[in-house]
Amino acid sequence: MPMLQTYPATINLDRGKLAAAIDALIGCAEACTACADACLSESSVAELTKCVRTNMDCADICATTARVLSRHTGYDANISRALLEACAMACKSCGDECGAHANMHEHCRICSEACRDCEAACRDLLAAMG
Repeated sequence: MPMLQTYPATINLDRGKLAAAIDALIGCAEACTACADACLSESSVAELTKCVRTNMDCADICATTARVLSRHTGYDANISRALLEACAMACKSCGDECGAHANMHEHCRICSEACRDCEAACRDLLAAMG
């Protein structure tokens, strides 16, 4: 949030919701990256192939969305909306996949929670955008 407060021009979004979304996106990208890596270290790695793939996709989409939302000069709301919608979808998919393994792998449980939080933050920002 401190960096957003230093932006000298008007931002056409609620800065608090924007900051919350960016923080959730970065946290989710980190959780998904770590979860994919942990899955690769499990003895049951063959059963976690889809989980690894979903984690990697979600991490990439979240990281990209965070970077785009951190830029405000020449802002294009249509791009932000499309990215937030894609990110919410990726987070739902990854949260569901990790959730299916959460009772066996703590890293999947933690990742699923990060995905759910990120999905909610994306949807909250989308709603605020109108």
